Amino acid sequence: QLEKGGEKYWQILPLGPTGYGDSPYQSFSTYAGNPYFIDLETLIEEGLLTKEECDSVDFGSNPAYVDYEKIYMGRFELLEKAFHRFVPDQAYETFVEKNKKWLEDYSLYMAIKNSLGGIAWSEWEAPLKTRQEAALEEKRVELKEQMDFICFQQYEFAKQWEKLKQYANEKGIQIIGDIPIYVAFDSADAWANPELFQFDENSTPLAVAGCPPDAFAATGQLWGNPLYRWDYHAQTGYVWWISRLRHCFTLYDVVRVDHFRGFDEYYAIPYGDKTAENGVWKKGPGIDLFHTVKKELGDVNIIAEDLGYLTESVMKLVEDTGYPGMKVLQFAFDSREESNYLPHNYPHNCVVYTGTHDNNTVRGWLDDMCEEDNALAEDYMNNADTPKDERPWEFIRLALGSVADLAVIPLQDYLCLGTEARINLPSTLGNNWKWRLVPGQVTDEMLEKMCHLNKLFGRL
Repeated sequence: QLEKGGEKYWQILPLGPTGYGDSPYQSFSTYAGNPYFIDLETLIEEGLLTKEECDSVDFGSNPAYVDYEKIYMGRFELLEKAFHRFVPDQAYETFVEKNKKWLEDYSLYMAIKNSLGGIAWSEWEAPLKTRQEAALEEKRVELKEQMDFICFQQYEFAKQWEKLKQYANEKGIQIIGDIPIYVAFDSADAWANPELFQFDENSTPLAVAGCPPDAFAATGQLWGNPLYRWDYHAQTGYVWWISRLRHCFTLYDVVRVDHFRGFDEYYAIPYGDKTAENGVWKKGPGIDLFHTVKKELGDVNIIAEDLGYLTESVMKLVEDTGYPGMKVLQFAFDSREESNYLPHNYPHNCVVYTGTHDNNTVRGWLDDMCEEDNALAEDYMNNADTPKDERPWEFIRLALGSVADLAVIPLQDYLCLGTEARINLPSTLGNNWKWRLVPGQVTDEMLEKMCHLNKLFGRL
């Protein structure tokens, strides 16, 4: 369908395994894949499951929305059946050996975590929390089958993803991946590599990540992610970052790096604070990291997520890297001030979006827009006579017709869906990351319209 619509890129959310809150930006691993994405029909074809077994599991009653609780309760039971029928072969052994550096830590971390009812590693007994070798070895023996089960999941995920990526690439579609700048505190990365983070001798954070108070959040945003020891990373030649990005470029053709300004300066909040009000700005690695990336990986395709308040030094860093920044049309129509998100201000070297996963859909945004902002949008686009349910296409035309080298349109905007299809409302829990496309929603008529606009604006 992407090929038929004249699309050349497919941007996705992070693929990592998720926990409480189901956010792909709070993953148990920066390397592992989410077992929720393992295709059960493929496992049926491989003789590891039966159709009857899959049909007997309740995955939820509404195909348009993910029911994470039911998926969690049912999917791992099926995967375990498949695992017990799986006979390791040379391809599996090669995968395990090739990914040994991260897979050993991840499988042990998840096995221990599952055996303790899912509690965070910071609550484990001291010998496990601080990775004393005798305690780890004891768990490797005790939990070997559970570790093998987790390795099996990662093998199936990687095998299926590689096949999907190859299919997309053969159709002329490049995949844009998405990585958070930070890892989750409750992750294999933080547990297995405490020296990379601002931890004390007991692996307790000294400070955590977030954003300062602003017009949107009176007490700031307290994300809670561990912060990097950038001096240590520099001393090692940024080996962890190079390894992380190298892995990403086996999964994706282009990588969007979230919260890019954190490489210039990062906001450090004292650990234990209940709000972000007492944080301070500290210097990040700057261009030194990206000189190393270029030296080690070459001219890789990276998109810098440079949204929000930007200082001159952040803008200079983005410019010095040469990476395209982001422009979001939903940020353009603020009647109180001139905006560099308006298309007539774009440079060529940028990526324009109608909205991102953190925005409402265009249709939902229009419904919530204040009168002054709506008047500005109508004046700018000369579309006061267009019905609101058709206006998302006009914002799509605005993005595609801009000078931005790349335009990315959320599928919900092509479908002209409202707030019911919003992916995420930041700082909330319970209703995020649930919307799902269902068969038949994308019509041939819609694909023809997409292709026509891509051709019209020279994007085929």
